[in-house]
Amino acid sequence: MRRYRTGTAILAVPTEEVWAWQRSGNCHGYASSVFFPSESLRGPQRHRAETEAKRICSNCPVRVECANYALAHHEPHGIWGGTTPKERALIAWELNGSVR
Repeated sequence: MRRYRTGTAILAVPTEEVWAWQRSGNCHGYASSVFFPSESLRGPQRHRAETEAKRICSNCPVRVECANYALAHHEPHGIWGGTTPKERALIAWELNGSVR
């Protein structure tokens, strides 16, 4: 996957071979805001938003691919494969001994 720097952000440029699995995901057809809740949400509101996204992910046929993608690309935002950014950081730490 190619990456481009814009200001301080590095944006991934999607390619067919990297994203083909996503078309089979339960998330296909949902608004991205379901999986990328507003950063301003806190407490019970944040928990409800994350729980709804995780419910959709729970029986997804590409859940593992999705979570692996987020872990491999150090995805700092959103619910991927039923995991939050904090959960992915913990998984990365457990696998690699370091949090990103």
